[in-house]
Amino acid sequence: MSEKKPSTEELAQRVDQLLVVLKEISEDLAEISKHLKATGAPAPAPVAVSPAAPTPTARMRSVADIRPIFPKELESMLTFEETGKYIVIKPRQYLGSENFAKIASLVRSAGGEYVSAGKESHFRVSRELK
Repeated sequence: MSEKKPSTEELAQRVDQLLVVLKEISEDLAEISKHLKATGAPAPAPVAVSPAAPTPTARMRSVADIRPIFPKELESMLTFEETGKYIVIKPRQYLGSENFAKIASLVRSAGGEYVSAGKESHFRVSRELK
C-alpha cells in the first residue's frame, strides 16, 4: 500500500499549529524563568531518579479523569479512547490554530503530549499516575 502524501496546505496547517505550540512553550518557559529569578533562590541540583515499576494495585487514569479538564466547547471537538498505556485524544474536526493551542496546553498540563503522525496525529496522556 502506498501512503498518501499530505498536501502543501495540510503541511502549512501543521506548521502553523506547531508554531503556536512552540510559542506557548517559549512563553511558559520565560514566565517560569522570570519567577525563579524573582525569588532569588538558587536552582535546585538535579536529582537522579530511577523509574519505579508500577504496582499492580496502582490506580490508572481513565477518560473520566481527563475529560473534565477540557471546557465543553473544546471537549465536543474531541474523541477520547483508553488504550493500554495511554488515553488517546483525537480531534473530530479541524481545530484551527487557536483551539489546537488551547488543547495542547491542557494536555501538557495533564502530563500529556501531541503525537504528529499525519492523519493519525493525536494527543495522548499516560494512564499511569505519577
